[in-house]
Amino acid sequence: MRLQGSTKTAAAIAVACCSVGVHAAGADEWRSRSIYQLLTDRFARTDGSTTAECNTEDALYCGGTYSGLIKKLDYIQDMGFSAVWISPPVKNLEGTTAYGEAFHGYWQQDIYSLNPHFGTPDELRELSDELHDRGMYLMVDIVVNHMAWPGPADSVDYDDFYPFNSDSYYHSFCDITNYDDQDMVEDCWLGDSNVELVDVKTEDENIQQMYNEWIAEFVANYTIDGLRIDTVKHVEKDFFPDFLDAAGIFATGEVFDGDPQYVCDYQNYMDSVLNYPIWYPLTAAFQSTSGSISDLVSTLDLIKDTDTCGDPTLLCTFAENHDVARFASLTSDLSLAKNILAFVLLSDGIPIVYAGQEQHYAGDEDPDNREAVWLSGYNTEAPLYKMTATLNAVRNLAVTSNSSYLEYRNWIVYSDESVLAMRKGYDGIGQVVTVLNNQGEDGGEYDLSIGQTGWEEGTSILEVLGCVQATAGSEGMVTVAMAGGEPKVYFAEDSLRGSGICGR
Repeated sequence: MRLQGSTKTAAAIAVACCSVGVHAAGADEWRSRSIYQLLTDRFARTDGSTTAECNTEDALYCGGTYSGLIKKLDYIQDMGFSAVWISPPVKNLEGTTAYGEAFHGYWQQDIYSLNPHFGTPDELRELSDELHDRGMYLMVDIVVNHMAWPGPADSVDYDDFYPFNSDSYYHSFCDITNYDDQDMVEDCWLGDSNVELVDVKTEDENIQQMYNEWIAEFVANYTIDGLRIDTVKHVEKDFFPDFLDAAGIFATGEVFDGDPQYVCDYQNYMDSVLNYPIWYPLTAAFQSTSGSISDLVSTLDLIKDTDTCGDPTLLCTFAENHDVARFASLTSDLSLAKNILAFVLLSDGIPIVYAGQEQHYAGDEDPDNREAVWLSGYNTEAPLYKMTATLNAVRNLAVTSNSSYLEYRNWIVYSDESVLAMRKGYDGIGQVVTVLNNQGEDGGEYDLSIGQTGWEEGTSILEVLGCVQATAGSEGMVTVAMAGGEPKVYFAEDSLRGSGICGR
């Protein structure tokens, strides 16, 4: 597959698309963003090493820092990303547990101090400033559900926590034995006797006030643009509206569940949630040549229904993150990886790509999926890196060309047992038609006719991944040359002029 067009151009389009209003960013500003998620400890070291050892099985700190990240922002921006999501930055428990060290940031003990392994307060501010100078946003991961203790429940020393330094700030210990019991999900503890996640009594008004004061100060101190909130379904919903009012910025929450109605109900309490309901059928559809496209289509239609999800265009769409197995651990087929990546970047919602996905990393579940990105050498010639840059450029161009693109809900214009074609954008300028399939690298060559594209007969369009020109036929019919299981992405050729995409 021939990929043309400079990644610098992709970055320029991203800045043009998304450089307005980098402070106090709300949902409307974030809707246009494309997010690169990284684990601070695993992305870039201060010394710039690309050979420093990082054994994921050890689950120890490997040396990634804010200073190292700053030096590698070109690598991220040149893929066209306009926001970076970093690990929880607050102080975590120290020392080695049965599960390694707290390199991931989710074992917090003091929310008013920073994790010294990642850098100083000034270095985090420098990262924020550098992102804003580039027209990019900073998303910070936070935890409100719990504090962490390296031992069983009856050994917890509450004096080690701040500011919640008394057992009165926490629910009494109990294990979650029934995830269908929402009270139990919210009030009992996560973790186990090796690392207990001590459950904060977030329904207490005094604790809510303390959290509200902290988040307002935290956001202001580091000029944060967005929040990703961990373990949201383990906190009662009524906690979030006042908390997010105090934060004053966009937030997306982790509700780790596949039920669209259960997950999307949280949009009544916060702007956005991670789109786990689509992740399950999406992964199932593309991890195998026998995956079900029809199940994916059914879930897409369900999520698009306003009775299910209030605003699916604000859901955060992903194929990988630090909590699930890498896609390449499920299949090594590069064509399937390209198709699922194209879905993430060009379907409804705010796309998120997890660091290392662009390098086709193949780590299985935690901790294997938390590899050091520097060991890839930050290869900008990797096929998925170049593809990400192209697709981000196309998405950002669509956003700037068509004011309604982001609110347009994905329309499935064709599907069969192995193919899904979706259109995003109204008739005319700035619409994208994406043709995906799960036929894999051994997929055969044949022509497929796709209608309802919205283009007038005779419109010159370009397949931007192969840089192949085509012409819309009667009633917008497009003939798609299927081969090798590659995805196809079409955009009006006139709208590409001056973009640098495919040399236009």
